[in-house]
Amino acid sequence: MLLLEILKNEKYGRLIGNFFSLSFLQGANYLLPLISLPYLVRILGAEGYGQVMFAYAFIQYFVVLTDYGFNLSATRSISVNRENSTKISEIVCSVLIIKTIFLFLGFGIMCAIVFSVSQFRADWMLFLLTYGIVIGQAYFPIWFFQGMEKMKYITVLNITARLIFTVFIFVLIRERSDYLYFPILYSIGFITAGLISLYIVFRQFKVKPVLPSFTIIQGYLKESTQFFLSRASLSVYTASNTIVLGLFVGPTAVGYYAAAEQLYKGMQGLFIPLTNVLYPYMAKEKNVVLFKKIMTWAVSIMLVIAVAVLFLSEPITGLIFGDGFEPTSDLLKLFALLASIVIISVLLGYPFLAALGHAKYANYSVAVGAVCHIIMLLITIPIMSIYSVAIITIITETIVLSIRVYGVKKHSLWSSA
Repeated sequence: MLLLEILKNEKYGRLIGNFFSLSFLQGANYLLPLISLPYLVRILGAEGYGQVMFAYAFIQYFVVLTDYGFNLSATRSISVNRENSTKISEIVCSVLIIKTIFLFLGFGIMCAIVFSVSQFRADWMLFLLTYGIVIGQAYFPIWFFQGMEKMKYITVLNITARLIFTVFIFVLIRERSDYLYFPILYSIGFITAGLISLYIVFRQFKVKPVLPSFTIIQGYLKESTQFFLSRASLSVYTASNTIVLGLFVGPTAVGYYAAAEQLYKGMQGLFIPLTNVLYPYMAKEKNVVLFKKIMTWAVSIMLVIAVAVLFLSEPITGLIFGDGFEPTSDLLKLFALLASIVIISVLLGYPFLAALGHAKYANYSVAVGAVCHIIMLLITIPIMSIYSVAIITIITETIVLSIRVYGVKKHSLWSSA
């Protein structure tokens, strides 16, 4: 039994502890919103919910900009230098300086777009309030705790912040016109968690505030650029789906799509802790044998979940969203298929290819997928629907997976020990 084998091996103790800590953390990120989802869609309706999620999707571009791939590059740097306190301080301060610069740059770009495009300008306050999410995520140093493999320090903090956010949704959002409370509460939750976690970094881990030289900061920026390009490409066929639907089909279609996507994210979120924990571990240990066993179990579990969702999509959407969300049921079936493909692709990406020194396949696969995705979206604009966008996403993820499988086979990584 894989579980007994791992539990008996003291070497894997930290890996197990971090997995469960990160599972609770990511569980809060993905499952807590599902608690308020049935209430929100009933109060706001498909159109109102689509309006809020359109703004949230737009803001994700700036989340990617301020992250700039540091959730991967900085995690690796922290992991390999965790015994060097001077180097750790240099990494942390360099990353925070870069993120702060991008925060101001992103805000300027966002304002320019919002106030120059009529479809955005009509609801400018919603976009400005939602930008608080970008601020909170920029200063939430999950990359530091993943690299140090000390996720327990922020798990309780993050879950507490999100619980408070969830409770206040039920308290403050009582009618359609209260939709602005959603970005306000979301932003406050992210910013609070980010600032307190930074306090833990500098106080508990004794990271010292330093001012790295321009050359050092430039070095970390350059190191993370390939990861940024990958993340930016990924946002093309995630956030852009919602944006394109909002621009060419309307907010109601966005509401149907976003509702199904939230359930899909809940499925996918079950395994994000696994990928986040495996990445720094594999970068340090290169334990291909253990990775193969874990991946076999993860893919098997996801297939069972996907089949269950495929057959139970109608009662699931009826229970969660109520009447008027019938299109979401058919869309959820497509997302179940998508989840089965993505779990393999994600595990072969950064936790495997990148961790073993072949990040180019993980990065370029997403870039190629993004180009193909945009071309397919442009071609289908005249007949665009929530279903066509979902099918295009499935094709894109299949392309990404194929490139990553090619990289694994070319370098014989699967058979290495």
